[in-house]
Amino acid sequence: MIDRARQIETVRKLLRRHPVIAIIGARQVGKTTLARSLLAETKEPPAYFDLENPEDLARLSDPMLTLKQRKGLVVIDEIQQRADLFPVLRVLVDQPKASTRFLLLGSASPDLIRRSSETLAGRIFYHELGGFSLDEVGVENAMQLWVRGGFPRSFLARSHAESDEWRRGFIRTFLERDLPQLGINIRSTTIRRFWTMLSHYHGQTWNASEFARSFGVADTTVRNYLDVLTSALVIRQLQPWHENISKRQVKAPKIYLVDSGLLHTLLNLRTLADLEGHPKVGASWEGFAMGQVIRQLEARGDECYFWATHGGAELDLLVVRGRKRLGFEFKRTSSPTITPSMRSALADLKLQSLCLIHAGETTFQLGKKIQAISLARLLEDLPPLK
Repeated sequence: MIDRARQIETVRKLLRRHPVIAIIGARQVGKTTLARSLLAETKEPPAYFDLENPEDLARLSDPMLTLKQRKGLVVIDEIQQRADLFPVLRVLVDQPKASTRFLLLGSASPDLIRRSSETLAGRIFYHELGGFSLDEVGVENAMQLWVRGGFPRSFLARSHAESDEWRRGFIRTFLERDLPQLGINIRSTTIRRFWTMLSHYHGQTWNASEFARSFGVADTTVRNYLDVLTSALVIRQLQPWHENISKRQVKAPKIYLVDSGLLHTLLNLRTLADLEGHPKVGASWEGFAMGQVIRQLEARGDECYFWATHGGAELDLLVVRGRKRLGFEFKRTSSPTITPSMRSALADLKLQSLCLIHAGETTFQLGKKIQAISLARLLEDLPPLK
């Protein structure tokens, strides 16, 4: 069992400030385990409802009668199965002196977010839960986390073969059962082919026309496929940043598979040796390191961008919070150096700092406002954003 103390403390604080918290994340990412840890702390009798359990569904046949008797923390798992509960929750949390807190768990979907946002506006806060991160597994296990990804059962498997077997099963279940349950009616073979094709474009700029030609469909259709996988939190679309400069800038997003383990399975890579010899090894490491930086900074998705010009200047990650602008480059090397592109980004984007995350062992200053940070020292040398 991996201690997720940081995530537990974050949700604990959110529950003090908001009557309803929705933890959204991909299937099997650890939402239920996290919720049960919080339930174990409450003084009231445990109140846990799994909406995929027929017995719990029966208990909620009259949700107002069942839930209004509860005090303390109430957990409702797989909330996307019963969107009709949101109006009931609104009534309950609006009651005078209401002390009940509701923790909702579910896979993200456009419909889920739309219904809850409309009904519980001003009462609900969303917290996105990812897989294991470096601060949870320890930097000494960074290589295993990179190869296997952050899904708990994948990371904790007894061997690389068992980890890969679990991921293959996850992909099949996700495509054949989970997506249809979210109201997404695209043939599993089609979306599997699209997802596999995306894995070969991991870390590259989205080109709708190229994908549309490959599938023989319109640009809008493949864009819909991309949005489907993004909504299910298995794809990250890193949006481009536009600066008021004379250079022509890239306007399409960059595409990353959120979990490195799923990326490797879709590329048919089981072990570190398989990965080391593959052309996507650099892009895979970049996406993995980027995800760890975002988690360490505690940056929201709408604070993260990339920047690129048609002249060749680019920045892998730009994090913007208020007036702060932090730049990040990712290089799988033990001998990082300053590039002209980095100097251009530092000047054009008016960055407070630029960090080059590398695979070496030490952290050191590369130049004015430019620091080389070892991934192995990320937790010590990169503080969360204030």
